[in-house]
Amino acid sequence: MKKSILKGVLLVGILAFMLACNNKQEVQVIDKEQIKKEIQAKEDEFAATYNEGKIKNIGYYADDAVTYYPNAEPLVGKESILEFLTADLAEGSKNKISFKTGEVFVSSDGVQVLETGTFQVKDSTDILLNKGNYMSFFEKRDGKYVCVRDMSASDIVAK
Repeated sequence: MKKSILKGVLLVGILAFMLACNNKQEVQVIDKEQIKKEIQAKEDEFAATYNEGKIKNIGYYADDAVTYYPNAEPLVGKESILEFLTADLAEGSKNKISFKTGEVFVSSDGVQVLETGTFQVKDSTDILLNKGNYMSFFEKRDGKYVCVRDMSASDIVAK
């Protein structure tokens, strides 16, 4: 009888162990290089849209985004940011901006991405007017990355 009870307990223990091993959570594999390409594509789209003067079509920012431009108060909300960019173009600027993603730091679930990169601003004759670095923080919302925070710093010292 003791042997039957011992065998039963041992069998239950083995089954419990096997079930516990089978309940492993799937590890989500994050393709950092693919995400970097997605973020660079967002930067390229932003630059192309800005350079064409079609500010209202910029889908880069989340509605609740905040951006920190040098020597200015933070711009809060997508509408405020787009108004700022529109005013910049209204001043007759024919400048062209470009962005180059450097590194991306991706959350373990792939929902949040911190990007660092460089930017350049050139005039219509391709003369460099400004260059510097930026950081942008993205969240995946409705299946797409949108920028929720960003800031930049110029490398060019004002004279």
